[in-house]
Amino acid sequence: MRKAIFPGSFDPITLGHEDIIKRSIPLFDEIVIAIGINAEKKYMFSLEERKHFIEETFKNEPKVSVITYEGLTIDLCHRIKADFILRGLRNPADFEFEKAIAHTNRRLSKIETVFLLTAARTSYISSSIVRDVIRNGGQYEMLVPDAVRVK
Repeated sequence: MRKAIFPGSFDPITLGHEDIIKRSIPLFDEIVIAIGINAEKKYMFSLEERKHFIEETFKNEPKVSVITYEGLTIDLCHRIKADFILRGLRNPADFEFEKAIAHTNRRLSKIETVFLLTAARTSYISSSIVRDVIRNGGQYEMLVPDAVRVK
């Protein structure tokens, strides 16, 4: 069984994340979206909201589940018996950052990282851009799945 985790803060999930997950479904038997908890970070959306946004977005996809975790991603992989980490790449800066993490993870464990390039139509979207648009009262709806709505 090919199980992958897709780790991130997903604050909030974007159309870019959704695209990577949808395109990875044929590649894996199971995809676990893992929302990392970092006490040092200030989030716009609560953990419960972020989890709800993702669960709602993938409610009709049985191969996708959502969990939360603290600690090292490779430790989570060992705990849930996942052999792959899934990551999306938007640009060369993402690649350089993710490459270093992937090499470290492979050195510390046997976990392989699988990279998917974002679609051209979503490559400019990041959670930080979405948060900035929301903070400033802009039209964020075209950047996120339908489940992500600000109250």
